[in-house]
Amino acid sequence: MANYIIRRLVGMIPILFIITIIAFLFVHLTPGDPIRIMYGAEIDQQAYESLREREGFNDPLYVQYGRYMYNMVVHADFGTSYRTKTDVSSEIIRRFGYTFVLTILAMFWAILIGVFVGIISATKRNSVWDRLGMVSTISALSVPEFWFGLMVMQIFAVQLGWFPTSGSGTFQHIILPSITLGFGVAATIVRFTRSSVLEVMREDYVRTARAKGQKESVVIWSHVLRNALIPVVTMTGLQFGFLIGGAVVVEQVFAWPGLGSYLIDAILSRDYPVIQALILLFSMQFLVVNLLVDISYGFLNPQIRYD
Repeated sequence: MANYIIRRLVGMIPILFIITIIAFLFVHLTPGDPIRIMYGAEIDQQAYESLREREGFNDPLYVQYGRYMYNMVVHADFGTSYRTKTDVSSEIIRRFGYTFVLTILAMFWAILIGVFVGIISATKRNSVWDRLGMVSTISALSVPEFWFGLMVMQIFAVQLGWFPTSGSGTFQHIILPSITLGFGVAATIVRFTRSSVLEVMREDYVRTARAKGQKESVVIWSHVLRNALIPVVTMTGLQFGFLIGGAVVVEQVFAWPGLGSYLIDAILSRDYPVIQALILLFSMQFLVVNLLVDISYGFLNPQIRYD
């Protein structure tokens, strides 16, 4: 397995290199002048030209990209924020914990609800519980995150007063944002779990286990779930990668001080160093999550080999 992990890590290098090129071109070719946005359209022309020269905007794009890559690879320096004048790396480190905890808790709710409802729907196929689960799933997939977040905020924070409306600081602050973020993912997990369990339940070894007189609970937990969970784990890993980047909307709704709100502020102010660093970070997280998902297959099914 060690050789497999090393090969995967080495394979990430060219992918991340391509992502840096795409991110760099994306932010530099997008309409908008960060100098004008930071200092206003009324800035003196001489001061404007001086700032462009100081920030290196007058250099060719390949020179700017080379300088960016040199600072990042050699000095692990993502630059300084144009908007706040703070070190981008330090700000990302400070905010990363907020987004990571929010994502972990959201995935916890999603897996807890999604797997449980999916198993119930599959084992009680075509029953009232199955139909109720499928209707709820379709409804959840159709609801925009920002609308659902505003609704739970209105009900549980404003009307009932059970939770704070926004901000951070206590465990209560994270409950509503994490439920909102995990809501759509839970619906996706329900569909995948139900489909996977139904498929495995038709296998010969499951019928053999039943023919031997084993209890249905033993058949489900010992024979069905181990194999049924492999595609579910794959999908869950992909969803986790999307959640980290998808927290942007939820963090804005609940004023959660994570990387999502940091990215929105950077985009609005054309803060190139921040945008480039966050795109690279989200991409790297996605690749690492996929690697961890692939490694987990060996624990779910010992017959899987990586060498």
